Amino acid sequence: MTDAPRAQQDLLSATALGVFRLNGQFLGVAEELARPAGLTAAWWQVLGAVLGEPLPVAGVARAMGITRQSVQRIADLLVDKGLAEYVPNPAHRRAKLLRPTAEGRAAIQRIDPGHADLAARLAEELGTERFEQTVRVLTRLSEAMDAISSKDAISSAHWQDRPASHRPAPASP
Repeated sequence: MTDAPRAQQDLLSATALGVFRLNGQFLGVAEELARPAGLTAAWWQVLGAVLGEPLPVAGVARAMGITRQSVQRIADLLVDKGLAEYVPNPAHRRAKLLRPTAEGRAAIQRIDPGHADLAARLAEELGTERFEQTVRVLTRLSEAMDAISSKDAISSAHWQDRPASHRPAPASP
């Protein structure tokens, strides 16, 4: 008989460790690809998030799954370097939109050949079908994490309005 909760914890741990390792691998490759274009991986990430349309810093942070403060710091650096600019936001007077400048777009274009080469090598290694499946699995995992994070936030908000004597006891470590 298997211990289902322990097996689930082991799956979570293996998933997290795999994603952490993959994140490190992607960041390493991104730094290598971005460096000749005069960018860092983080700068590339933020510029990439606004290539399709200008976004407020908070929108970039949500899309990337990182803090608004981290994106704000990078966005300010990109603006200082002339790679991006802030433009008025018709939907919100104070939250300006970030968009790449021509120089920022040119920097991203310089990354494209290396990016295309990496994509082709991964497609060759995985096969197109497994590459597509990998994208679907990672997307679904992210959606599941969003769903349980939202439920946790709702649950926490529910209990915060209650007197301490009516809240559940914290889980033991």
